[in-house]
Amino acid sequence: MDSTQRFRPAATIDWLRQCFLSAREFDAPAEEGIPHGPLRPAAVLVPIVLRQPEPTVLLTRRTDHLHHHPGQVSFPGGRVEEDDRSPIDTALRETEEEIRLLRRHVELLGCLPQYHTGTGFDVTPVVGVVTPPFELVLDEFEVAEVFEVPLSFLLDVSNHQRHRVEVRGRMREYYAMPYGRYFIWGATAGMIVSLQRFLDR
Repeated sequence: MDSTQRFRPAATIDWLRQCFLSAREFDAPAEEGIPHGPLRPAAVLVPIVLRQPEPTVLLTRRTDHLHHHPGQVSFPGGRVEEDDRSPIDTALRETEEEIRLLRRHVELLGCLPQYHTGTGFDVTPVVGVVTPPFELVLDEFEVAEVFEVPLSFLLDVSNHQRHRVEVRGRMREYYAMPYGRYFIWGATAGMIVSLQRFLDR
């Protein structure tokens, strides 16, 4: 399947389903600078929206006053709570709470490898397909805005930049994918790279 066919919505959902049905191990990116001690379990939803003329990935921008990752681009999600039955349940619950994307709109495909963040989280990325129409209501305390990026842009390795920054005396490398006025980087960009490697393996 060439890239033009692949990213038509009808072809994309069949392609994605097949990728997860035939899932096998692949080289996932590892986050650098993991702090010592136990990591806190968390989960995010990677929502692939079947837009016309091509699918997109839905992302949020966090509000500037939050303690963890203020102002950063992220997937909807958060830490695992005691009542959550699984990381999938966490991702769907947090998505409903943050942007009110109800779980009935999400077709679950599967999970990518867990991603360890420099802020001490062990994140399970849960991939799902979302079919419009749907309405979102943002939790104004946590989410400043929601936007969508073409899936083809995020899966194009030429858009995957590598940056370096010194954190607590150590150099740390991270992925970044600038898109318009948005700077997608860190754990979110790393999980997108993980999705790209999974689909292209």
